[in-house]
Amino acid sequence: MSVLKDQTARTDVLNRLRRAEGQLRGIQRMVEEGENCLKIGQQFSAVRKALDSTYLRMTVCFLEQELQTRIQPDETQKTDLAAMVKDMETLLARIG
Repeated sequence: MSVLKDQTARTDVLNRLRRAEGQLRGIQRMVEEGENCLKIGQQFSAVRKALDSTYLRMTVCFLEQELQTRIQPDETQKTDLAAMVKDMETLLARIG
């Protein structure tokens, strides 16, 4: 099984997860303090979006890593590949 090797991508994913974790703790605090359900629901929505975007980012980074490893593109192809992957990420982000 493959792992995400790019340290920058791993750091990005971990930072996003830490932010989502903080948001979840905030929701727990809101529930404990008896906050308005509408406000809690808005925070749930924000956390879900954060997790979805993190999953997408991780998946795209992994895909790019695997493509570069398996097809071993030259410098021009790397630029084309990076642009294609970025476009794909943009399109996939619009699905959710």
